[in-house]
Amino acid sequence: MRALLHSLPVWWPYAAGALALVMSVVASLHAVLRKRDVRAAIGWVGLIWLAPWVGAIIYAAFGLNRIKRRASVLHRRRRRLPLSTTAAMRIATGKRQVLADTHLRAQAQLGDRLTERPIVGGNEVVLLQDGDACYPAMREAIEGAQRSIALSTYIFADDEAGRPIIEALIAAHRRGVEVRVLVDGFGSLYTWPRAHVALRKAGVQAELFAPQLRHAGLAFFNLRNHRKILTVDGTLAFTGGTNIRRDNLHAIGPTRPTRDLHFRFAGPIVAQIQDAFAEDWVFSTGEVLDGPAWYPELTDVGGTVARAITDGPDGDLEVLSKVLHGAIDMARESITVVTPYFLPDPALITALSVAALRGVAVRIVIPAHVNIVPVGWAAAAQLWQVLRPGCRVFLSPKPFDHSKVMIVDRHWALVGSTNWDPRSLRLNFELDVELYCPSCAGALADLVDQRIAESREVTLEELDGRPFGIKVRDGLARLLSPYL
Repeated sequence: MRALLHSLPVWWPYAAGALALVMSVVASLHAVLRKRDVRAAIGWVGLIWLAPWVGAIIYAAFGLNRIKRRASVLHRRRRRLPLSTTAAMRIATGKRQVLADTHLRAQAQLGDRLTERPIVGGNEVVLLQDGDACYPAMREAIEGAQRSIALSTYIFADDEAGRPIIEALIAAHRRGVEVRVLVDGFGSLYTWPRAHVALRKAGVQAELFAPQLRHAGLAFFNLRNHRKILTVDGTLAFTGGTNIRRDNLHAIGPTRPTRDLHFRFAGPIVAQIQDAFAEDWVFSTGEVLDGPAWYPELTDVGGTVARAITDGPDGDLEVLSKVLHGAIDMARESITVVTPYFLPDPALITALSVAALRGVAVRIVIPAHVNIVPVGWAAAAQLWQVLRPGCRVFLSPKPFDHSKVMIVDRHWALVGSTNWDPRSLRLNFELDVELYCPSCAGALADLVDQRIAESREVTLEELDGRPFGIKVRDGLARLLSPYL
């Protein structure tokens, strides 16, 4: 042993160099074989070899997708279950409604193949603006629950907005309702005190999705559950972009007010939204949610045809991105996009540009003041790419608008949790609902028209006139866009 220690200064550099070489080769081969984006593969390989040890470690922390969800197996199994006669008739009715409109036929077929979920008719959709409308409706639904409640959210604060919902969940649990609550592990760090802690103390089953400390921190840093779901008795569902925190409750005059849109659904679409929660819950806990308490027989309550779309870095990778491409290609007259963060990849920028060049009126509405400042800088650096071919960009004034909506030709709309940025479209677990409904799409378009009337249009001349230092700052921020 003494001789070994004595010779250590001689041989340890060779051992360290050999280990660094092995790590670099293994990491590079993984990037070359697994990364679908050529530019990403080149970037990772460059980092791995230019920064031995450090590059391989960073790739292991940020470049690997460690989510292997047992939930995806559950979801595929559920899709293959025999449909009841009522459910089969409802799906057929929904398809007839959509296929009768040749305008929407291709988009419906695209969704069929991407998601393996059918479009279903017989749904009712209610728009809820901001927390002032959303939170009371959610609490009322929870207070009326008789059998089950499932709640999933990115941020859940124990504050003026969240406390009434916490109290309603605890009361439901005490009267015998099955309650399951899932909060993202990273999102839970935004607030203190934490809502899931208060729920656990009261006996409610509240879990964290991919908690950072439990899963070795950096390894799961980039994988976040951004979905917002509430289902009650399997017959009523809420989803959209609204987190549960005081910023969304305008009545109390928050320091950083936030506008947002949420939606209440009733009808057959609720089962698909419930599926999204069940997938995440079984991944986080191992518990399978099934049976009539969670999946009752659903009846028609309205005339909207809809489909839920899940997206994430597992089996649903880039599903939503393909849906967006299909919708852009479908457009004949107009495309309207409302998003808090506009950092689309080159393919989406090209799709929007081509749509504008062929005469489609493309409007993009983003906040004038973004809550994550570097994201605003990065967006400014690439707006010229959509302005030059003829898209129009509008900056909405304060309060910060966190809404996420896409409308095509006032016939089709997409609502949910997905932002137009790399994190939402590649890294986060997201949930959106496509609405094959001219009345719904028209109402949303009218709402956006109101917001555009309050907004300021950005011009190419304005972007070109930015000081050189600002352009450099924005360009550097754009390089970091995949991680913002």
